[in-house]
Amino acid sequence: MSEPIIRFRDAVKEFPGRGRGGRRSAPVRAVDGVTLDVAAGEIFGVIGYSGAGKSTLVRLVNALEATTAGSVTVDGTDLTGLSESALRPVRAGIGMIFQQFNLLSSRTVAGNVAYPLEVAGWSRADRYARVRALLEFVGIADKADVYPSKLSGGQKQRVGIARALATNPTILLADEATSALDPETTADVLALLQRVNRELGITVVVITHEMEVVRSICHRVAVMEAGRVVELGDAYRLFSAPQHPVTRRFVASALRDVPTTAVLERLRERHAGRIVTVRVDEVAGSSAQVTRVLAEHGVGGTIVYGGITEVAERPYGSLTLELTGDDAAVHAALDGLRAVTAVVDHGTAAAPAPGEDNR
Repeated sequence: MSEPIIRFRDAVKEFPGRGRGGRRSAPVRAVDGVTLDVAAGEIFGVIGYSGAGKSTLVRLVNALEATTAGSVTVDGTDLTGLSESALRPVRAGIGMIFQQFNLLSSRTVAGNVAYPLEVAGWSRADRYARVRALLEFVGIADKADVYPSKLSGGQKQRVGIARALATNPTILLADEATSALDPETTADVLALLQRVNRELGITVVVITHEMEVVRSICHRVAVMEAGRVVELGDAYRLFSAPQHPVTRRFVASALRDVPTTAVLERLRERHAGRIVTVRVDEVAGSSAQVTRVLAEHGVGGTIVYGGITEVAERPYGSLTLELTGDDAAVHAALDGLRAVTAVVDHGTAAAPAPGEDNR
């Protein structure tokens, strides 16, 4: 991993308690002792449910909030105690996009993208050239003279991304940037963020409550709960071997590749053979290995549920199979499958099993 461009060390952010009836409640600790690094050039995800502290964490990066304790260092500059004038050059290197786009309704698309350049003192000619190049990059050059009210949600977010890139930042913060978009538009915007990362070399920090966003583009992920980072690591590892209950909930919500109890009951009604769920990934077993093992034992395997997707551009998922054949051969095949991947044995309609979970 390259050198950290963002570094948190025991970072704490507390907000004063609310006053009621002459009394003030205890302070609210939104970020509680967070220590983590974001490497230059990566797409780093911060995921958590509402109130987990993820948005406060990102506001510490651009110093819209100051730490109560601990430190945040951005591109070599410790933000602790810096004045507003000292923070300006740090903020100039950070772009930000938002869930609700935050576009200026009185300005055209080109005017919105040009605004930060005007504030930075760019000449008219330089602003024009930069805006034109950015609108080409994000795919809305034909909308330059259109006002935001005439744009779709996806087009508005493209304007937001272009505006965030205007001053050539080294870091792009995306705070719930796809939450207001439909699935197809979300996929388009996430693909654009990947281009920003790959082609421009910009470090992207994605704040989200959607595991699908993490699955699609993030290299590493921090999972937050109650202001703390409860799990941190490679996105693929978090999907394939989640450790914390919160992470497991997120993974289950994103994949839905393992049958529920109700689904199993329906599968058993339709299939008399042995029902098993096998993991398919590049760490454990591939689908080719599963097919090979079944063939070696003369056992039939019909896919009845599940699916394979990509996590961080690598295959991952589960397949639920109906195994058919001689009982001894099926048991031998199960042993062979367990040698190459994780297996959950659900038994048969006649003899349901509670499940053997090796995940």
